[in-house]
Amino acid sequence: MEQKFNHFDEAGNAVMVDVSGKVPTHREAVARGEIRVSRPVLDAVLGKTASKGDVLGVARVAGIMATKHTSDLIPLCHPLMLSNATVDFVVHEERLAIEAVCTVKLDDKTGVEMEALTGVTVALLTIYDMCKAIDKSMELGDIHLVHKEGGKSGVYDRG
Repeated sequence: MEQKFNHFDEAGNAVMVDVSGKVPTHREAVARGEIRVSRPVLDAVLGKTASKGDVLGVARVAGIMATKHTSDLIPLCHPLMLSNATVDFVVHEERLAIEAVCTVKLDDKTGVEMEALTGVTVALLTIYDMCKAIDKSMELGDIHLVHKEGGKSGVYDRG
């Protein structure tokens, strides 16, 4: 079965998907990504000695704020009234990496995958911004959707 792209009208113009006929359901999405850093950056983050302040605390707030502004950044995303958004971090000292995980929830007519992906990306970008004075060679990567549930496509879990 060929999948129909629903962000285009019959004339090929980009359009917002019409969700007016859908019934609200519980939706949830989890995204993750990581930033690879140098030992001095990781030490500054863990020791809370970066000149711009508490890196993970600020990055958490930035990621949560980003989830609420996704429709301002991604042109065809619906503005959503989120019921919950979290950003958590796991430090992998042995790999000199910081993993960010963003979870977003709501009860509505459309999913929150883009909000979770935006939240995790902005959290990682905030870490970069707050630590670039120490070392500009940090690398963001492996940003992806881990889990989503709700809607007609059901549950998705990355294998």
